[in-house]
Amino acid sequence: MAKKAVKKSAKSNKVTRHPFRSALFAPLRWFGRHWGKLLLAGLTICIGYSVYLDAQIKARFDGDRWQVPAQIYARPLTLYADKDLAIEELVDELALLSYRQVQQGRNSGEYSRHGQRIRVVRRAFAFPSGYQPEQVLDISFEQDKIRSVIDVISGKPLRQASLEPWLVTRLVSKQREDRMLVQLERVPALLTDTLLLVEDRDFYQHWGVNPVAIVRALVANIKAGASVQGGSTLTQQLVKNFFLTRDKTLLRKINEAWMSVLLEIRYDKDEILEAYLNEVYLGQNGNSAVHGFGLASHFYFDRPLNELDAGEVAALIGIVKGPSYYNPRRYPQRTMQRRDLILRLMLDAEMISVQEYKAFTQRQIQLADRSRFRGDKHPAYMDKVRRELALQLPDLSAMEAGVRVFTAMDPLAQQRAEQAVESQLSQLEVSRKISQLQAALLVTDIKSGELRAIVGDRETAFEGFNRALDARRQVGSVIKPAVYLTALEQYHEYTLGSVLNDEPIKLRSTQGKMWAPQNADKKFRGNVPLVDALVNSLNVPTVKLGMKLGLENVADTLYRLGVEQDVDPYPAMTLGAVNYSPLMVNQMYQTIANQGLHLPLHALLAVTDSDNRLIWHRELPASQRFDPKAAYLLNYALHKVTQQGTAKQLAKVFPNVNLAGKTGTTDDYRDSWFSGFDRSTLTTVWVGHDDNMPTGLTGASGALQVFINYLKRQYPKSLVRSLPQGVTITAFDQNGQMHAVNCPAQRRLPAIVDELTQLQPCQKVKQGQQREPSLWERIFGG
Repeated sequence: MAKKAVKKSAKSNKVTRHPFRSALFAPLRWFGRHWGKLLLAGLTICIGYSVYLDAQIKARFDGDRWQVPAQIYARPLTLYADKDLAIEELVDELALLSYRQVQQGRNSGEYSRHGQRIRVVRRAFAFPSGYQPEQVLDISFEQDKIRSVIDVISGKPLRQASLEPWLVTRLVSKQREDRMLVQLERVPALLTDTLLLVEDRDFYQHWGVNPVAIVRALVANIKAGASVQGGSTLTQQLVKNFFLTRDKTLLRKINEAWMSVLLEIRYDKDEILEAYLNEVYLGQNGNSAVHGFGLASHFYFDRPLNELDAGEVAALIGIVKGPSYYNPRRYPQRTMQRRDLILRLMLDAEMISVQEYKAFTQRQIQLADRSRFRGDKHPAYMDKVRRELALQLPDLSAMEAGVRVFTAMDPLAQQRAEQAVESQLSQLEVSRKISQLQAALLVTDIKSGELRAIVGDRETAFEGFNRALDARRQVGSVIKPAVYLTALEQYHEYTLGSVLNDEPIKLRSTQGKMWAPQNADKKFRGNVPLVDALVNSLNVPTVKLGMKLGLENVADTLYRLGVEQDVDPYPAMTLGAVNYSPLMVNQMYQTIANQGLHLPLHALLAVTDSDNRLIWHRELPASQRFDPKAAYLLNYALHKVTQQGTAKQLAKVFPNVNLAGKTGTTDDYRDSWFSGFDRSTLTTVWVGHDDNMPTGLTGASGALQVFINYLKRQYPKSLVRSLPQGVTITAFDQNGQMHAVNCPAQRRLPAIVDELTQLQPCQKVKQGQQREPSLWERIFGG
């Protein structure tokens, strides 16, 4: 009985468990039994995920981190004693390069002017020929020439020095990201110190994530009444920009923190900071993102980082918080408030003085002209550059590897040429009641064959058909110098004083039709001196001369002048019944203006890789294709064109500048041409309609006006040519016979004289025929 009682009692005392409570504690009991396994599994997952993230970091960080666009540079302005350069031209160049004018230039990117002397602190730059450090130059001028170039530090005169070239444009990659890489050691301490002060004070102490900074930023923002500090570390910001999307999700924040720690473990602080300086997003240039402080400094202030003052540094760092919200071009007041908050932090940290703080907070933010960073600038010139690059560097994939392309562009000449075309065509349309005129213009350095400017459309920013390179139009009278050069090469037969016949002529074409060329004024003059036939652009004497010389010989002259295009030798070609592009015409005149020395026209000078190693450079295949003596005589005649002939308006507009050139007009006034040059540069202009309809413009009333408009914006150099050996001033009678220079004669002209030349004895002339030669005639010839 007792045993049963005990059993019953036990049974009655058994605890009854609640079903809900059992379900609640079951997982805990399960975790208790398996916690070791779970911990191991979690640890394995974390390690595996860390390895995965680390592999991503390493692959991106150790490889090519950024696609830096190709940079296209203009020509560097070279300075040397006796260079034809007015002091105002140097000032214009310094303004283009955003040098600051100060009382006494001491820092990079500064210059001072004292009378006819300029002191400039030339920026350091990696030229194709090698890296050149910052240099203090003292340049003195005298009568629109450089008198001397002195290295101020050494006190020694320099044979030559160059300003850094202007950055024309940047060929942004397909990812539409643009940046200009900087090295940490070359970034001003003021910028990095301020950046860390505002964005991450404990950067050199934390391990990628800093919880304390979040609390401190919250307190600072409350005190300031605005957001002046952020809680994320620079490492986190770099990870977010470099590896992750901008999605605001918990998983993205976890990955950001995790990868930040891994990045800090693998790389040192300086490397992370340099990466941040190059990666941070700081604005938008059209459809291209502006990344990094190096590019942002140029984009907003048009100067390198080391030339920014404290106010500009504060403004730039202020943009980090929100490039759209603090866009200084759209929201200047908002940006200034942010700048002033940062300047206050700089003042509190004793990075600037009270006086500097007051000065910078009272100053407006001076921004660079945004048009300088347009990607579509100067499309006609860039078209020529791309064509030459395709020939010299067919692997254009290298264009996204940070290569630097050095061109021959003169940026000021290019801008002024574009302005001249736009303004003058509008004036012509209004004054002449013409519509839809088009134009092309090229400017070339005579001595080097370098193309300084190209305009291919009246809408100079239009990236389409490039008339300067591709339009084939009849050239009219601009071809005539080739005929006369052919004659002047035969100097025993032809001189500038030789008499040509200007009487009616009829010729039968290959189709059997009769052709009777006439002069523009429909008049005939009987006998005319050769020089006058060219100066007045007479058609009939030119055709007769070409026929007598042999059309094949004239065609050969065209080829030697540089027109590498087959020409059918028929009489009308002597009057320009051939189709050439403006580039071809410019090539012709380059050889003429360069005294018979031919150089292929070119825009591309050199290419370097991202490490500034030379990949390719231009080698000039110059060739003397004509006797300099014959070229001199032709240049003399072309000068007379601008004094007395079809381009005589030039002598009125520029009375103190000697120029040379030739107008051209085609049948029914469809094409208007002018090629002209001073001592340094050659310019070719074409004006017409794309549909080849008449314009009513001659070479003088159309293309010449564009040339004048352009030259007014420039600093033309008076053309002076010394007499080559074997050329002398000779007296000519009305029959074209040469006499000694001291003989009385109708006119004096330069002529090629050697031991075979027959000089006629002096003849008596009528009273009043003899006259004193002008100053130009005494220098250049009569």
